[in-house]
Amino acid sequence: MARIRIAVTGTDGQVARSLVERSAMTACDVICIGRPMLDLSRPTTIESALASIAADVVVSAAAYTDVNKAETEGALADLVNGRAPGLLAAHAYARGIPLIQLSTDYVFDGSKSTPYTEDDPIAPINAYGRSKAAGERAVAAAHPHHVILRTSWIYSPFNRNFVRTMLALARKQDEVRVVADQIGNPTAAADIADGILEVARNLIEGRNEERAGIFHMAAAGTTSWAEFASAIFSASAERGGPTARVAPIASAEYQTPARRPANSRLDCARLSRVHGVSLLHWHSSLGPCVGRILEQGT
Repeated sequence: MARIRIAVTGTDGQVARSLVERSAMTACDVICIGRPMLDLSRPTTIESALASIAADVVVSAAAYTDVNKAETEGALADLVNGRAPGLLAAHAYARGIPLIQLSTDYVFDGSKSTPYTEDDPIAPINAYGRSKAAGERAVAAAHPHHVILRTSWIYSPFNRNFVRTMLALARKQDEVRVVADQIGNPTAAADIADGILEVARNLIEGRNEERAGIFHMAAAGTTSWAEFASAIFSASAERGGPTARVAPIASAEYQTPARRPANSRLDCARLSRVHGVSLLHWHSSLGPCVGRILEQGT
């Protein structure tokens, strides 16, 4: 099996770090490019950064991810999430390199009563979602051989995410109030990385035209934030870690600058059909992640 080189934007993100880890077990070489070589807030760095790496596939993983701050930093979010991916895609296309763009369930408004498919109209309800939707459009316009992967509720042993936040709170308090009326697919970054590596290989080995387009990539199984928190504490207790009671609350009781979709569930059947990729159930991946976080002592 021939090795493939994958250039990944960003060096510290959950997916970028997971791609580096998971690629060690495959015939893929992952090269992460970030600041100062590549700074998506400075689009003039994109061309030279991409030219410096002889990649077979580009994964556009770097992003502005602070959902609440995006409400007041909309211009920066639009630049990093909306404009820069289109420029990256244009440069990749000029070099004949397929591109994988990571996107989000937040491009939907959450009003649908069933999981969202790729054919459902997008209607983001916050600035972050609008910036990511703009990025999808920019990539599609600039690169016909693109793959856009929408994912949901990412967690990992790295950086800031819901699992790490819950465990940190459990070390300080006996009860945690968690929203119970928002549902989605908690998805391990490690599983996303495995899926990306498979899609990347498919793009190299098969016809890009047949495997291009928008796909949903999220864990099997759905839950609410409150139920997810309870599962985190159960996994922690099984490993001798901190735990807390979960007090379910309504979204109206936990006001944030940015509105969140009530329904973030994603239907991933198209990804399975076209690329042969199906992610594990979220509960199967949660325990190992909790174990790693507890080993870190944070």
